[in-house]
Amino acid sequence: MEQSRLSRLPPWLSRWLGYRVSPSPQPPYIVYLWSFIGAFCGLSLLQAIFGQLQYFIDRKVPPILASYGASAVLCYGAIESPLAQPRALIVGHFISALVAVCITKLFGLLGPERFDDLRWLAGSLSTAVAIVVMQTTKTAHPPAGATALLAAVDRDVHRLSWYLLPVILLSSSVVLVTALLVNNIQRRFPVFWIEPTTTAITEPSIEAKAPDVEAAEPDTHSHPSRSSSLTVSYPVILRTEA
Repeated sequence: MEQSRLSRLPPWLSRWLGYRVSPSPQPPYIVYLWSFIGAFCGLSLLQAIFGQLQYFIDRKVPPILASYGASAVLCYGAIESPLAQPRALIVGHFISALVAVCITKLFGLLGPERFDDLRWLAGSLSTAVAIVVMQTTKTAHPPAGATALLAAVDRDVHRLSWYLLPVILLSSSVVLVTALLVNNIQRRFPVFWIEPTTTAITEPSIEAKAPDVEAAEPDTHSHPSRSSSLTVSYPVILRTEA
């Protein structure tokens, strides 16, 4: 369904969205080259946005979340993996951040000192719950587990509170846009946007037919030596002794 919709777009546009009539495999050195370029450009752009713009500096946003280093491995290196597709990248990170913020808010009701003592528990619980939610929504993205963990155990990330959610959305969008631009020069990304394309495999039907009794019944009158419709012949080996 997705590929049919993308095919209706102009070729100059559909190419950058991952549409190919017949994808061709690339040699390993091409994969290595564009993986390097993609990871370098994507992570540099993230750090330039959050580390140089005064808007984010005033709000004490970290220059980059460490979990996006792991996302770079998937979105620029293992681009054919289901874990690297846009749905997993965007929704996985956002769900994990949302779960972590909610859980840390609940732990925060115990007071600052008590929360510091239980920060390890909040981080473990946030990551575990985020994994289950990603599994149920089919948006598993392993680096998103680190996003949930950082929101609880990293003081700079935890300080963002609800503002972490738009930061996560912007970070994931930057990674996705750079992946679309870099990966589609000589490769193909994404393999799918929402759901993977499945091809139905039909097996040939075998119809059982009743045997023809009259044809299968041996004719003992005309051929006395034939006892059944199936005859097996055995080779006869003659030995000659000198």
